[in-house]
Amino acid sequence: MNILNEISKIGIVPVIALHDAQSAVPLAQALIKGGLPCAEVTFRTDAAEASIRQMSQHCPDMLVGAGTILTPQQADRAVAAGAKFLVSPGLNEEVVKHCQKIGVPIIPGVATPSEVEKALSLGLTTLKFFPAEAAGGLPMIKAMCAPYSQVKFMPTGGINAKNLNSYLSFKKVIACGGSWMVSQELIKSGNFAEITRLSKEAVAVMLGFELRHVGINCADEKESCGVADQFENLFGFTKEDRGGAYFAGEFIEVMKKPFYGEKGHIAIATHYPERAAYHLEKAGVEINWDSAGYQPDGSLRVVYLKNEVGGFAVHILQK
Repeated sequence: MNILNEISKIGIVPVIALHDAQSAVPLAQALIKGGLPCAEVTFRTDAAEASIRQMSQHCPDMLVGAGTILTPQQADRAVAAGAKFLVSPGLNEEVVKHCQKIGVPIIPGVATPSEVEKALSLGLTTLKFFPAEAAGGLPMIKAMCAPYSQVKFMPTGGINAKNLNSYLSFKKVIACGGSWMVSQELIKSGNFAEITRLSKEAVAVMLGFELRHVGINCADEKESCGVADQFENLFGFTKEDRGGAYFAGEFIEVMKKPFYGEKGHIAIATHYPERAAYHLEKAGVEINWDSAGYQPDGSLRVVYLKNEVGGFAVHILQK
């Protein structure tokens, strides 16, 4: 598994401080149920090591990492407990070199160009931007990416559901760290149902699913033209020939020949097709990867699900 690629597909890394290891497994289960099978367990509590061990042993589908790693000794303890990746608040050369030596991914924190250059000299190109909002937020990330175009960031600190997509929409951001769905109040009270709800809400905000158009299958171009005419006459939806189909307005696509789906197809737009496909597959949805279309930069643009819904094929596409 490419850990950084997996983190990028998940999109959100819950940052957790656990003071009681007994909460570790139900918390991990709540996050998985909410669509966030990932956690950065901060190593600043006495229960961190045991919590990582419990999560790793009882929730094998969970990508468990350790945060606030300040020494090589902490790195060793975290890895021995089951951590698959490590995160530190700053750039400690000794810690970075030790992690590279033992072969575990390390995402150190930076906030200035000088720290970015130091990271590059150590062979790192994926970095934590911390504390994100306090250190200048997305404008600072964009400014640093201008001279350091090879660098990608995982901003953490002050990120929530309201500003999440402003960060993720920038292609140099692989994921965002956040704790709004795993607050201390919810963990201490054992309100894991609310953690699941907030996690689902966070994923929904990130993916931003919305209906883009409905496609109707027709036998030939003549029938397609006639159906588009009906929508134009009934509702004033302007008919437009777009090659393989007539559109009536922006939301009705009338195919000139049968395409995917018994009756047609439904297009669902999303902010991030690759992340959307990942989360759908994690939820048990089969993707028809043979139908995938890509952007010029190689990123996913459109892909169909394998199974129809009500006689309609369904595909996701880039907003």
